[in-house]
Amino acid sequence: MVKTTDIILGIIAKDLKKSPSDALVIGVAQGADGPVLLSNPLSAKAAESLAGSLKILGITGATDQAHRLPGLPETGSGILVLAGVGKLNDDGSLGEEALRRAAGSAVRQLAGTASVTLAFPTTTPADVTAVAEGAALGAYSYTEHRSSKDGLNAPVAKVLIFSDVDAKSAQPGLDRAIVLARAVNSTRTLVNQPPSHLYPESFAESAKELAKGLPVKITVWDEKRLEKEGFGGILGVGKGSTRQPRLVKVEYAPAKATKKIALVGKGITFDTGGISIKPALGMGDMKSDMAGAAVVLNTVLAIASLGLPLKATAWLCIAENMPSGAAARPADVFTIYGGKTVEVLNTDAEGRLVMADGIVAASLEKPDAIIDVATLTGAQLIALGLRTAGVMGSDSVTQALKSAADRAGELVWPMPLPEELRPSLDSQVADLANIGERNGGMMTAAVFLREFVGKNDDGQQIPWAHVDIAGPSFNNGAPYGYTPKQGTGCTVRTLLAYAEDLLDHSA
Repeated sequence: MVKTTDIILGIIAKDLKKSPSDALVIGVAQGADGPVLLSNPLSAKAAESLAGSLKILGITGATDQAHRLPGLPETGSGILVLAGVGKLNDDGSLGEEALRRAAGSAVRQLAGTASVTLAFPTTTPADVTAVAEGAALGAYSYTEHRSSKDGLNAPVAKVLIFSDVDAKSAQPGLDRAIVLARAVNSTRTLVNQPPSHLYPESFAESAKELAKGLPVKITVWDEKRLEKEGFGGILGVGKGSTRQPRLVKVEYAPAKATKKIALVGKGITFDTGGISIKPALGMGDMKSDMAGAAVVLNTVLAIASLGLPLKATAWLCIAENMPSGAAARPADVFTIYGGKTVEVLNTDAEGRLVMADGIVAASLEKPDAIIDVATLTGAQLIALGLRTAGVMGSDSVTQALKSAADRAGELVWPMPLPEELRPSLDSQVADLANIGERNGGMMTAAVFLREFVGKNDDGQQIPWAHVDIAGPSFNNGAPYGYTPKQGTGCTVRTLLAYAEDLLDHSA
């Protein structure tokens, strides 16, 4: 079972003492001549004294800096926290993502504190929403498998946002922030689960558990149904494991839907590489190879929670890639759902095989767009690093995803699909091979997936995009902003923003 905890969010605009909290957080920016104390609810005298002490205290305003001081009597809080927000915009303002990260960083570092008031400069409902999102994302921890919680600080349970923005106009943003954080944090928790606990069957059960109470329909293909209906990619990848594969369809179909999207997610619950086995070093991180499936599952659940008027379907392509006497071999040929055949030249290029089945299944319902999300290639990290996802496919979808990501505060970058890569996927014995040109391997993988995108009623290929999240889905470094170690939950925010934008453009 995936445990979820919702933070309590509220907004206040008057006397801090009437709504006391354990800690009050105010912002400090990096100015040209040193740290700058941002607008705050302190008295003029207290603010002036504090501003004059910043350099002495070693406070620079750099991002992720959180300096604790004794609280002031006028605030009603026992702790005063000076949180760095980084550099201001040219007009002296803070962008929404800067607010989101500053709030998330402060709340994350204040774990062990029950309640916090965030007093960053907010002039619009969107600013308040950004602070709320950051706070809710920062209030996350994963302790499910600890035998004792001694020495562990519980995440902040309640956050008040000090702002002059009208509370009524800000409330929808707070409500959305709670739904969004629940989706992101559930994704993080699924990714963080050890493979001993999260495997194809238990992943399918977790999807059902998370969907309880929501207007969604869940259908699960077990290994017998997968074989009967010809899902050769998922079956072929999963047959080396004693834990048999699953395909899970999560469908939200409101009566007044005006658009229809399909989201396909890679769900390799553990990836050894199969017969083409990976090096031992770092293999433990391969518990995260199901991040794409977790992302699309929780995105659809968030869309359902918000009651958006569009049909959204998630296809979770779940298998465990293990070496054994039953495992697929290099040179085997799989028949993908729908009939295309693939020669498996490398069993560690397995994600695209399970995704091919899912993309074909999604295509048969002729959605307005198909977006697949996968921790697909090491080449993604080489091309774009650890924090930026690659997006490839139809211009109409990739451009919309880039715009949505910018609005949501996530990093994605559009990459091309050069036509010269397709011949490298030619096979001597099947319709195509599962690996091709190594250089530009992220794009080669996307070219492979494009082969399985179906056509709409007009005979044109369904608008489609592939999002490779191999780097940004898992954080092996230090936590930063609202991002914890290990599972990050990246791309949920982008996909939710994409769905909202799709509705706005169709209105």
